[in-house]
Amino acid sequence: MKTMNEFPPTVQRVAELLNKNGHNKPIVMLNTTGKTSYDAALALGCSMAAIAKSIVFRRMSDDAAIMVITSGAKKIDETKVAKIVGGDITKANAQFVKENVGYAIGGVCPIGHIKPSIVLIDQSLLEQESVWAAAGHPHAVFNLTPPQLAEMTAAPIVDVSLAG
Repeated sequence: MKTMNEFPPTVQRVAELLNKNGHNKPIVMLNTTGKTSYDAALALGCSMAAIAKSIVFRRMSDDAAIMVITSGAKKIDETKVAKIVGGDITKANAQFVKENVGYAIGGVCPIGHIKPSIVLIDQSLLEQESVWAAAGHPHAVFNLTPPQLAEMTAAPIVDVSLAG
């Protein structure tokens, strides 16, 4: 197991934040990429539903970063998200995510954003006993319960996944 100072800088930052939040489970470095929910679930030996997928959108009116965290088995209904955040949104590109959230796509952590973000948690995550979230790098994840995720992010629980 790697020591904290052997982690990439973004993973070290997440580890420090988790520690400050009293989270006692370790960050896991995957041997293969966890860039997609499928990849992460395969590497962890869990269902895609147990992956806390973080997708970043850009609100067009003010360039605000909007992060939606949902089950890896779900797709996000952008119309529902736009209604909740009050404006047109578009999926953020890699540069916007890096500059506003501070992580590379595929390793976007729900906490530790470098600029204030609007964070929403889809209610589908509440169906899981525990979930795996990205820890700041495409190979890094950590495990927590959906209530812990809601507490750490101070995000509201909303319905933003597509029906079906």
